[in-house]
Amino acid sequence: MKRLLPVFLLIGLLVAFSIPAFAQDGCMDELGCVEIASDDPVVIGAMLSVSGATSFYGEDSLGGIELAISGRDGMLLGREITLVVEDSLCSAEGGQAAAQRVAADETIVGVIGTTCSGAAQGAMPIISEAGMVMISSSNTSPSLTNDDTEAGGTYLPGYFRTAHNDLFQGAMGAQYAVEVLKAGAVATIHDGDPYTEGLAVVMANTFAGLNGEVVFQGAVSKGDTDMSAILTEIAASAPDVVYLPVFVPESEFLVSQAANTPGLEDAVMMTADGSFSATFAQNTGAAAVGVAMTGPHVSGEAYSAFLDLWAEEQPGGTEAPPSGFHAHAYDAVNILMDAVEAVAEELDDGTVLIGRQALRDAISAVENYDGLTGSLTCQDESPYAGDCATGTALAVFEITEPQVNDGDWPPPIVWDLSMSMMMMNDG
Repeated sequence: MKRLLPVFLLIGLLVAFSIPAFAQDGCMDELGCVEIASDDPVVIGAMLSVSGATSFYGEDSLGGIELAISGRDGMLLGREITLVVEDSLCSAEGGQAAAQRVAADETIVGVIGTTCSGAAQGAMPIISEAGMVMISSSNTSPSLTNDDTEAGGTYLPGYFRTAHNDLFQGAMGAQYAVEVLKAGAVATIHDGDPYTEGLAVVMANTFAGLNGEVVFQGAVSKGDTDMSAILTEIAASAPDVVYLPVFVPESEFLVSQAANTPGLEDAVMMTADGSFSATFAQNTGAAAVGVAMTGPHVSGEAYSAFLDLWAEEQPGGTEAPPSGFHAHAYDAVNILMDAVEAVAEELDDGTVLIGRQALRDAISAVENYDGLTGSLTCQDESPYAGDCATGTALAVFEITEPQVNDGDWPPPIVWDLSMSMMMMNDG
Protein backbone atom coordinates (compact mmCIF):
# COMPACT_ATOMS: atom_id res chain seq x y z
CA MET A 1 0.00 0.00 0.00
CA LYS A 2 2.83 2.34 0.75
CA ARG A 3 3.97 2.04 -2.87
CA LEU A 4 0.53 3.29 -4.06
CA LEU A 5 0.42 6.44 -1.95
CA PRO A 6 2.61 8.54 -4.28
CA VAL A 7 0.37 7.56 -7.19
CA PHE A 8 -2.79 8.71 -5.41
CA LEU A 9 -1.01 11.86 -4.31
CA LEU A 10 0.03 12.58 -7.89
CA ILE A 11 -3.52 12.01 -9.14
CA GLY A 12 -4.85 14.35 -6.46
CA LEU A 13 -2.43 17.07 -7.51
CA LEU A 14 -3.35 16.66 -11.17
CA VAL A 15 -7.06 16.95 -10.35
CA ALA A 16 -6.46 20.02 -8.23
CA PHE A 17 -4.51 21.80 -10.94
CA SER A 18 -7.04 20.81 -13.62
CA ILE A 19 -9.81 22.77 -11.84
CA PRO A 20 -10.28 26.10 -13.65
CA ALA A 21 -8.73 29.04 -11.88
CA PHE A 22 -12.06 30.85 -11.70
CA ALA A 23 -13.56 27.99 -9.67
CA GLN A 24 -10.69 28.15 -7.19
CA ASP A 25 -11.25 31.88 -6.84
CA GLY A 26 -14.93 31.43 -5.99
CA CYS A 27 -16.44 31.71 -9.47
CA MET A 28 -18.60 28.75 -10.41
CA ASP A 29 -20.01 30.25 -13.62
CA GLU A 30 -19.63 27.94 -16.62
CA LEU A 31 -18.34 30.77 -18.82
CA GLY A 32 -16.12 32.29 -16.17
CA CYS A 33 -16.34 35.56 -14.30
CA VAL A 34 -15.29 39.16 -14.60
CA GLU A 35 -13.27 39.86 -11.46
CA ILE A 36 -13.34 43.42 -10.12
CA ALA A 37 -11.06 44.31 -7.22
CA SER A 38 -12.41 46.55 -4.48
CA ASP A 39 -10.65 49.64 -5.83
CA ASP A 40 -11.14 48.92 -9.56
CA PRO A 41 -13.85 50.44 -11.80
CA VAL A 42 -16.68 48.62 -13.54
CA VAL A 43 -15.74 48.65 -17.22
CA ILE A 44 -18.46 48.82 -19.89
CA GLY A 45 -17.52 48.49 -23.55
CA ALA A 46 -19.11 50.11 -26.57
CA MET A 47 -18.59 49.19 -30.22
CA LEU A 48 -19.95 52.09 -32.24
CA SER A 49 -19.50 53.74 -35.62
CA VAL A 50 -17.72 56.93 -34.57
CA SER A 51 -15.97 57.77 -37.84
CA GLY A 52 -16.98 58.03 -41.49
CA ALA A 53 -20.37 58.68 -43.08
CA THR A 54 -22.32 56.78 -40.41
CA SER A 55 -20.60 58.35 -37.40
CA PHE A 56 -23.73 60.32 -36.48
CA TYR A 57 -25.42 57.00 -35.58
CA GLY A 58 -22.61 56.13 -33.20
CA GLU A 59 -22.59 59.61 -31.70
CA ASP A 60 -26.35 59.37 -31.23
CA SER A 61 -26.06 56.10 -29.29
CA LEU A 62 -23.01 57.28 -27.37
CA GLY A 63 -25.01 60.23 -26.07
CA GLY A 64 -27.69 57.86 -24.77
CA ILE A 65 -25.09 55.63 -23.12
CA GLU A 66 -23.42 58.56 -21.39
CA LEU A 67 -26.74 59.92 -20.08
CA ALA A 68 -27.65 56.50 -18.65
CA ILE A 69 -24.31 56.30 -16.87
CA SER A 70 -24.57 59.85 -15.55
CA GLY A 71 -28.09 59.01 -14.37
CA ARG A 72 -26.42 56.68 -11.87
CA ASP A 73 -23.85 59.32 -10.95
CA GLY A 74 -21.27 57.32 -12.87
CA MET A 75 -21.33 54.55 -10.25
CA LEU A 76 -22.21 50.84 -10.28
CA LEU A 77 -21.69 48.35 -7.45
CA GLY A 78 -20.18 51.17 -5.43
CA ARG A 79 -17.47 51.63 -8.04
CA GLU A 80 -16.85 54.18 -10.76
CA ILE A 81 -17.92 53.24 -14.27
CA THR A 82 -15.33 53.39 -17.04
CA LEU A 83 -16.62 53.44 -20.62
CA VAL A 84 -14.32 52.01 -23.31
CA VAL A 85 -15.39 52.94 -26.85
CA GLU A 86 -14.12 51.06 -29.91
CA ASP A 87 -14.86 52.19 -33.46
CA SER A 88 -16.73 49.36 -35.19
CA LEU A 89 -17.28 51.43 -38.34
CA CYS A 90 -20.22 50.14 -40.38
CA SER A 91 -18.75 46.97 -41.84
CA ALA A 92 -18.08 43.35 -40.92
CA GLU A 93 -14.35 44.07 -40.93
CA GLY A 94 -14.79 47.02 -38.58
CA GLY A 95 -16.97 44.98 -36.25
CA GLN A 96 -14.50 42.12 -36.20
CA ALA A 97 -11.57 44.39 -35.37
CA ALA A 98 -13.51 46.17 -32.61
CA ALA A 99 -14.67 42.86 -31.13
CA GLN A 100 -11.12 41.51 -31.05
CA ARG A 101 -10.00 44.52 -29.04
CA VAL A 102 -12.97 44.24 -26.68
CA ALA A 103 -12.62 40.48 -26.15
CA ALA A 104 -8.94 40.94 -25.29
CA ASP A 105 -9.94 43.13 -22.32
CA GLU A 106 -11.11 40.73 -19.61
CA THR A 107 -12.22 43.62 -17.37
CA ILE A 108 -15.15 44.53 -19.67
CA VAL A 109 -18.42 43.29 -18.16
CA GLY A 110 -20.55 43.79 -21.27
CA VAL A 111 -20.78 45.68 -24.53
CA ILE A 112 -23.24 48.12 -26.09
CA GLY A 113 -23.16 47.84 -29.87
CA THR A 114 -22.60 47.51 -32.67
CA THR A 115 -24.09 50.44 -34.56
CA CYS A 116 -24.60 48.70 -37.92
CA SER A 117 -25.93 45.22 -38.60
CA GLY A 118 -23.02 44.48 -40.92
CA ALA A 119 -20.58 45.24 -38.13
CA ALA A 120 -22.54 42.94 -35.81
CA GLN A 121 -22.03 40.02 -38.18
CA GLY A 122 -18.28 40.50 -37.85
CA ALA A 123 -18.36 41.07 -34.09
CA MET A 124 -20.90 38.52 -32.87
CA PRO A 125 -18.81 35.33 -33.27
CA ILE A 126 -15.92 36.84 -31.31
CA ILE A 127 -18.06 38.29 -28.52
CA SER A 128 -20.08 35.08 -28.20
CA GLU A 129 -16.97 32.88 -28.11
CA ALA A 130 -15.51 35.10 -25.38
CA GLY A 131 -18.61 34.46 -23.26
CA MET A 132 -19.54 38.14 -23.29
CA VAL A 133 -22.83 39.95 -23.94
CA MET A 134 -23.50 42.62 -26.53
CA ILE A 135 -26.68 44.69 -26.62
CA SER A 136 -27.20 46.76 -29.74
CA SER A 137 -29.29 49.89 -29.77
CA SER A 138 -29.47 50.16 -33.57
CA ASN A 139 -28.92 46.76 -35.25
CA THR A 140 -32.17 45.88 -37.00
CA SER A 141 -31.37 43.12 -39.52
CA PRO A 142 -33.64 40.07 -39.05
CA SER A 143 -30.70 37.72 -39.64
CA LEU A 144 -29.04 38.72 -36.36
CA THR A 145 -31.74 37.14 -34.18
CA ASN A 146 -32.33 34.13 -36.43
CA ASP A 147 -30.29 30.98 -35.73
CA ASP A 148 -31.33 29.21 -38.94
CA THR A 149 -28.08 29.39 -40.91
CA GLU A 150 -29.72 27.87 -43.99
CA ALA A 151 -32.03 30.89 -44.05
CA GLY A 152 -29.11 33.29 -43.59
CA GLY A 153 -29.40 33.53 -39.81
CA THR A 154 -26.30 34.49 -37.83
CA TYR A 155 -27.55 34.55 -34.21
CA LEU A 156 -25.17 33.35 -31.50
CA PRO A 157 -25.65 33.30 -27.70
CA GLY A 158 -24.88 36.55 -25.93
CA TYR A 159 -26.45 38.82 -28.56
CA PHE A 160 -29.34 41.15 -27.67
CA ARG A 161 -30.83 44.35 -29.04
CA THR A 162 -33.21 47.08 -27.91
CA ALA A 163 -33.78 48.27 -31.49
CA HIS A 164 -36.69 46.96 -33.52
CA ASN A 165 -36.41 43.98 -35.84
CA ASP A 166 -36.75 44.95 -39.49
CA LEU A 167 -39.41 42.30 -39.86
CA PHE A 168 -41.51 45.07 -38.30
CA GLN A 169 -39.99 48.05 -40.12
CA GLY A 170 -40.12 46.54 -43.60
CA ALA A 171 -43.70 45.44 -43.04
CA MET A 172 -44.67 48.91 -41.82
CA GLY A 173 -43.26 50.47 -44.97
CA ALA A 174 -45.23 48.07 -47.14
CA GLN A 175 -48.45 48.64 -45.20
CA TYR A 176 -48.08 52.40 -45.49
CA ALA A 177 -47.44 52.13 -49.23
CA VAL A 178 -50.56 50.02 -49.79
CA GLU A 179 -52.99 51.41 -47.23
CA VAL A 180 -52.12 55.11 -47.32
CA LEU A 181 -50.35 55.76 -50.62
CA LYS A 182 -52.61 53.25 -52.42
CA ALA A 183 -49.55 52.00 -54.28
CA GLY A 184 -49.94 49.05 -56.60
CA ALA A 185 -46.31 48.69 -57.70
CA VAL A 186 -43.03 49.00 -55.80
CA ALA A 187 -39.34 48.97 -56.74
CA THR A 188 -36.69 48.15 -54.13
CA ILE A 189 -32.98 48.98 -53.91
CA HIS A 190 -30.36 47.72 -51.45
CA ASP A 191 -26.56 47.98 -51.25
CA GLY A 192 -25.62 44.41 -50.30
CA ASP A 193 -25.43 45.18 -46.59
CA PRO A 194 -27.40 42.68 -44.45
CA TYR A 195 -29.44 45.56 -43.05
CA THR A 196 -30.42 47.09 -46.38
CA GLU A 197 -30.95 43.79 -48.18
CA GLY A 198 -33.00 42.41 -45.29
CA LEU A 199 -35.28 45.44 -45.32
CA ALA A 200 -35.74 45.31 -49.08
CA VAL A 201 -36.72 41.63 -48.88
CA VAL A 202 -39.23 42.17 -46.06
CA MET A 203 -40.78 45.13 -47.86
CA ALA A 204 -41.08 43.18 -51.12
CA ASN A 205 -42.54 40.08 -49.47
CA THR A 206 -45.04 42.05 -47.39
CA PHE A 207 -46.04 44.24 -50.33
CA ALA A 208 -46.65 41.18 -52.50
CA GLY A 209 -48.64 39.61 -49.66
CA LEU A 210 -50.88 42.69 -49.69
CA ASN A 211 -51.61 42.05 -53.38
CA GLY A 212 -49.11 44.62 -54.61
CA GLU A 213 -46.71 44.02 -57.49
CA VAL A 214 -42.94 44.11 -56.99
CA VAL A 215 -41.82 45.45 -60.37
CA PHE A 216 -38.09 45.88 -59.74
CA GLN A 217 -35.47 44.61 -57.27
CA GLY A 218 -31.92 45.84 -57.66
CA ALA A 219 -28.81 47.01 -55.86
CA VAL A 220 -26.22 49.75 -55.81
CA SER A 221 -22.76 49.56 -54.28
CA LYS A 222 -21.52 51.53 -51.32
CA GLY A 223 -19.56 54.46 -52.67
CA ASP A 224 -21.64 54.84 -55.84
CA THR A 225 -22.43 58.45 -56.74
CA ASP A 226 -23.89 58.20 -60.26
CA MET A 227 -27.27 56.48 -59.89
CA SER A 228 -28.59 57.27 -63.38
CA ALA A 229 -28.37 53.71 -64.73
CA ILE A 230 -30.39 52.01 -62.01
CA LEU A 231 -32.88 54.89 -61.82
CA THR A 232 -33.50 54.62 -65.57
CA GLU A 233 -34.17 50.88 -65.14
CA ILE A 234 -36.54 51.58 -62.28
CA ALA A 235 -38.41 54.24 -64.25
CA ALA A 236 -39.02 51.72 -67.03
CA SER A 237 -40.83 49.48 -64.52
CA ALA A 238 -43.26 52.31 -63.62
CA PRO A 239 -43.37 51.95 -59.82
CA ASP A 240 -45.67 53.95 -57.57
CA VAL A 241 -43.11 53.74 -54.75
CA VAL A 242 -39.33 53.41 -54.85
CA TYR A 243 -38.12 51.83 -51.60
CA LEU A 244 -34.45 52.55 -50.93
CA PRO A 245 -33.46 51.59 -47.37
CA VAL A 246 -29.76 52.31 -47.98
CA PHE A 247 -27.38 54.42 -45.92
CA VAL A 248 -26.32 57.98 -46.52
CA PRO A 249 -24.79 59.28 -48.72
CA GLU A 250 -26.03 56.77 -51.33
CA SER A 251 -29.67 57.47 -50.39
CA GLU A 252 -29.05 61.19 -50.88
CA PHE A 253 -27.70 60.60 -54.40
CA LEU A 254 -30.60 58.31 -55.28
CA VAL A 255 -33.31 60.72 -54.16
CA SER A 256 -31.74 63.86 -55.62
CA GLN A 257 -31.09 62.19 -59.00
CA ALA A 258 -34.51 60.50 -59.08
CA ALA A 259 -36.07 63.98 -59.14
CA ASN A 260 -34.53 64.50 -62.59
CA THR A 261 -35.22 61.01 -63.96
CA PRO A 262 -38.02 60.89 -66.57
CA GLY A 263 -40.73 58.45 -65.53
CA LEU A 264 -40.22 58.91 -61.79
CA GLU A 265 -41.92 62.30 -61.46
CA ASP A 266 -44.91 60.85 -59.61
CA ALA A 267 -43.20 58.01 -57.75
CA VAL A 268 -42.91 58.37 -53.97
CA MET A 269 -39.40 57.87 -52.61
CA MET A 270 -39.30 55.94 -49.33
CA THR A 271 -36.21 55.44 -47.15
CA ALA A 272 -35.65 53.84 -43.75
CA ASP A 273 -33.69 54.46 -40.57
CA GLY A 274 -30.38 54.13 -42.41
CA SER A 275 -31.05 57.68 -43.60
CA PHE A 276 -32.78 58.93 -40.46
CA SER A 277 -30.74 62.09 -39.93
CA ALA A 278 -31.18 65.83 -40.41
CA THR A 279 -28.18 65.75 -42.74
CA PHE A 280 -30.13 63.59 -45.20
CA ALA A 281 -32.74 66.29 -45.76
CA GLN A 282 -30.22 69.12 -45.96
CA ASN A 283 -27.77 67.31 -48.25
CA THR A 284 -30.52 66.08 -50.58
CA GLY A 285 -32.13 69.50 -50.85
CA ALA A 286 -35.51 70.23 -52.41
CA ALA A 287 -35.81 66.67 -53.75
CA ALA A 288 -36.13 65.44 -50.15
CA VAL A 289 -39.48 67.18 -49.66
CA GLY A 290 -42.20 64.54 -49.73
CA VAL A 291 -39.85 61.62 -49.07
CA ALA A 292 -41.42 59.05 -46.73
CA MET A 293 -39.11 57.63 -44.10
CA THR A 294 -39.60 54.81 -41.61
CA GLY A 295 -37.70 55.13 -38.36
CA PRO A 296 -37.72 55.09 -34.57
CA HIS A 297 -40.47 56.97 -32.78
CA VAL A 298 -40.30 57.48 -29.02
CA SER A 299 -42.60 59.69 -26.96
CA GLY A 300 -43.85 60.24 -23.41
CA GLU A 301 -42.93 62.25 -20.32
CA ALA A 302 -39.81 60.22 -19.54
CA TYR A 303 -38.52 60.72 -23.06
CA SER A 304 -39.22 64.45 -22.90
CA ALA A 305 -37.19 64.62 -19.69
CA PHE A 306 -34.42 62.69 -21.43
CA LEU A 307 -34.37 65.21 -24.28
CA ASP A 308 -34.11 68.05 -21.76
CA LEU A 309 -31.06 66.38 -20.23
CA TRP A 310 -29.60 65.86 -23.71
CA ALA A 311 -30.03 69.54 -24.52
CA GLU A 312 -28.36 70.55 -21.26
CA GLU A 313 -25.25 68.65 -22.34
CA GLN A 314 -25.05 70.50 -25.68
CA PRO A 315 -23.40 73.86 -26.34
CA GLY A 316 -26.20 76.41 -26.20
CA GLY A 317 -28.61 73.78 -24.92
CA THR A 318 -30.57 73.41 -28.16
CA GLU A 319 -28.99 70.68 -30.31
CA ALA A 320 -31.26 67.69 -30.93
CA PRO A 321 -29.97 64.11 -31.08
CA PRO A 322 -28.45 63.43 -34.52
CA SER A 323 -30.48 60.28 -35.19
CA GLY A 324 -33.17 58.08 -33.68
CA PHE A 325 -31.51 55.44 -31.50
CA HIS A 326 -30.33 57.45 -28.47
CA ALA A 327 -33.24 56.26 -26.33
CA HIS A 328 -32.59 52.66 -27.38
CA ALA A 329 -28.97 53.05 -26.25
CA TYR A 330 -30.15 54.50 -22.94
CA ASP A 331 -32.36 51.45 -22.40
CA ALA A 332 -29.62 49.04 -23.50
CA VAL A 333 -27.03 50.24 -21.00
CA ASN A 334 -29.60 50.39 -18.19
CA ILE A 335 -30.61 46.79 -18.89
CA LEU A 336 -26.93 45.82 -18.79
CA MET A 337 -26.28 47.69 -15.54
CA ASP A 338 -29.38 46.22 -13.88
CA ALA A 339 -28.25 42.73 -14.90
CA VAL A 340 -24.75 43.34 -13.53
CA GLU A 341 -26.25 44.40 -10.20
CA ALA A 342 -28.49 41.33 -10.15
CA VAL A 343 -25.72 38.75 -10.63
CA ALA A 344 -22.71 40.37 -8.93
CA GLU A 345 -21.27 38.46 -5.96
CA GLU A 346 -18.97 40.15 -3.46
CA LEU A 347 -16.23 38.15 -1.76
CA ASP A 348 -14.89 38.71 1.74
CA ASP A 349 -11.99 40.81 0.46
CA GLY A 350 -14.32 43.17 -1.42
CA THR A 351 -13.67 41.62 -4.82
CA VAL A 352 -16.77 41.37 -7.02
CA LEU A 353 -17.38 38.45 -9.37
CA ILE A 354 -19.77 38.77 -12.31
CA GLY A 355 -20.62 35.45 -13.93
CA ARG A 356 -20.72 35.71 -17.70
CA GLN A 357 -23.39 33.04 -18.20
CA ALA A 358 -25.34 34.46 -15.27
CA LEU A 359 -25.25 37.86 -16.97
CA ARG A 360 -26.61 36.38 -20.20
CA ASP A 361 -29.35 34.63 -18.26
CA ALA A 362 -30.29 37.82 -16.40
CA ILE A 363 -30.71 39.76 -19.64
CA SER A 364 -32.65 36.91 -21.25
CA ALA A 365 -35.01 37.03 -18.27
CA VAL A 366 -35.87 40.72 -18.76
CA GLU A 367 -39.65 41.01 -18.94
CA ASN A 368 -41.87 44.08 -19.20
CA TYR A 369 -38.92 46.39 -18.59
CA ASP A 370 -40.19 49.98 -18.45
CA GLY A 371 -37.80 51.67 -20.85
CA LEU A 372 -37.78 55.00 -22.63
CA THR A 373 -38.66 53.14 -25.82
CA GLY A 374 -41.57 51.27 -24.25
CA SER A 375 -42.05 47.92 -22.57
CA LEU A 376 -39.14 45.58 -23.33
CA THR A 377 -39.15 41.79 -23.00
CA CYS A 378 -36.12 39.88 -24.23
CA GLN A 379 -36.94 36.83 -26.35
CA ASP A 380 -34.92 33.63 -26.50
CA GLU A 381 -36.40 31.80 -29.48
CA SER A 382 -35.41 32.24 -33.13
CA PRO A 383 -36.21 34.18 -35.29
CA TYR A 384 -36.43 36.71 -32.45
CA ALA A 385 -33.64 35.36 -30.20
CA GLY A 386 -32.18 38.36 -28.39
CA ASP A 387 -34.91 40.74 -29.53
CA CYS A 388 -36.07 42.85 -26.60
CA ALA A 389 -38.22 45.31 -28.57
CA THR A 390 -41.23 45.09 -30.85
CA GLY A 391 -42.40 47.34 -33.65
CA THR A 392 -44.33 49.70 -31.40
CA ALA A 393 -41.58 52.36 -31.32
CA LEU A 394 -41.72 52.88 -35.08
CA ALA A 395 -43.41 55.40 -37.34
CA VAL A 396 -43.52 56.72 -40.89
CA PHE A 397 -42.31 60.30 -41.26
CA GLU A 398 -42.59 62.68 -44.22
CA ILE A 399 -39.91 65.26 -44.92
CA THR A 400 -41.16 68.82 -45.34
CA GLU A 401 -39.50 72.13 -46.16
CA PRO A 402 -38.49 72.95 -42.54
CA GLN A 403 -36.29 69.85 -42.47
CA VAL A 404 -34.58 70.89 -45.70
CA ASN A 405 -34.31 74.63 -45.10
CA ASP A 406 -34.03 74.95 -41.33
CA GLY A 407 -32.62 71.62 -40.17
CA ASP A 408 -35.77 71.02 -38.11
CA TRP A 409 -35.65 67.38 -36.98
CA PRO A 410 -37.33 64.92 -36.83
CA PRO A 411 -39.92 65.28 -39.60
CA PRO A 412 -43.65 65.14 -38.82
CA ILE A 413 -45.18 61.70 -38.31
CA VAL A 414 -47.74 60.69 -40.90
CA TRP A 415 -48.43 57.10 -39.82
CA ASP A 416 -47.74 54.72 -36.95
CA LEU A 417 -48.89 51.39 -35.57
CA SER A 418 -51.97 52.85 -33.88
CA MET A 419 -53.12 54.31 -37.20
CA SER A 420 -52.61 50.93 -38.84
CA MET A 421 -54.78 49.24 -36.21
CA MET A 422 -57.50 51.88 -36.66
CA MET A 423 -57.57 51.27 -40.40
CA MET A 424 -57.74 47.51 -39.85
CA ASN A 425 -60.64 47.92 -37.42
CA ASP A 426 -62.46 50.29 -39.78
CA GLY A 427 -62.03 47.75 -42.53
